[in-house]
Amino acid sequence: MGSNKKYSGYEAYQYLEPKIDYEEVELADAIRDDWAYTIPLSKTEEERFQDIIEKNIIIDLHEHPVLHRKDMYSQQRSEGREFLAYESLSKSGIDCVFDNMMNGGCIITSKHGNHWNDVIQNLGMRLCDIDHQDFVILCKKVSDIEEAYNTGKLAWVAVTETLNCIENEVDRIDVLSGLGIRSAGLTYSESNMLGSGLKERGDSGLTEFGYDCVIRMNKVGMLIDVSHCGDKTALDAIEMSRKPIIISHCGSRTLTPSRSKRMLPDDILKTLAEKNGVLGVEMAGAMISTEKNPVANIEAYMEQIEYCIELLGIDHVGCGPDTLYGDHIELYRAGGATSKIRGLGHAMSPDSEKGETLGISMDLAKLPDYVEGMENPTESMRNILRWLIKHGYSDQEISKIIGGNALRLLREVW
Repeated sequence: MGSNKKYSGYEAYQYLEPKIDYEEVELADAIRDDWAYTIPLSKTEEERFQDIIEKNIIIDLHEHPVLHRKDMYSQQRSEGREFLAYESLSKSGIDCVFDNMMNGGCIITSKHGNHWNDVIQNLGMRLCDIDHQDFVILCKKVSDIEEAYNTGKLAWVAVTETLNCIENEVDRIDVLSGLGIRSAGLTYSESNMLGSGLKERGDSGLTEFGYDCVIRMNKVGMLIDVSHCGDKTALDAIEMSRKPIIISHCGSRTLTPSRSKRMLPDDILKTLAEKNGVLGVEMAGAMISTEKNPVANIEAYMEQIEYCIELLGIDHVGCGPDTLYGDHIELYRAGGATSKIRGLGHAMSPDSEKGETLGISMDLAKLPDYVEGMENPTESMRNILRWLIKHGYSDQEISKIIGGNALRLLREVW
């Protein structure tokens, strides 16, 4: 259905009364006109854009497609209630979105986050909201994605970015799966019972419990994500899993060096491809910049895409922009100003006040006001497609990058 989504105007939690049923939080504008950017195309290219978007299933492998709070310095989480940006998503052309609920933080009852009850509460609230509308489909299998594409709806995949919440109970993976979680990160930057996170000084790899969890995830059909794992833990999971896995939002460390190892080494990415996995290249606000493109924007992102295609082959590269509806750059500034904040999207570096945030050396004063071309989920996937058209990619190549590779992986795992 492409751009012809059947959205009826529902807004998140409209069946409730703010200030009566829940504590109201001031939310950011979904899309700011002064930040909007669309890659220009010729008339012929524009027609091809419309044709491709109508004929292909578009899958966004990693997003936070909710309206974030206007004040990024606030830790207010509205009692675990996140507001899905239904209207903006209906204009995105996306047929399936992987929603990484509450990032890796899920702060409701504790500043440390991701407690079992918090994760269940956040998930339950989102499912209740989805039950009250008719545009978004809870996605549990590939046929749900196909149904969304064919009927003008959106397949919503529930994701938790870390399995901290299961503690030492492997059976909780079954519970999460039963409640609709179809993809999960093993760790979120900090170590847990499963393995080491990327921010740790040392990385002992996947634990025995972590191995048990990987095998259980294979059995229940839950996609394994190692985007925030340490190098050895990520490699262990790729090699030990009986099914291919995903790195839903990452890129090459060669192209974008990072002291906190936020990007992964090329040899690990190659192993992922050898095991038939998929890499979702990320943007995450100011995360992706390169020597050629030092300012984070669509050009820097597409440089990573092209590098990873050359490195892994086009059958193993997809899109996991990791954007949001709100001020992502202000999120970085908030992280730099208060390094001990949790739940702002990524683990904070202890050197944030010294020009380090999220483990990347940044001059916070010189960050762009916004990310040109990839400011939010609505803008990102459309501009990726437009860029590929403008730079001579074939219809078949584009189809793989924007959703085909993801579908192949999900058919094998789910």
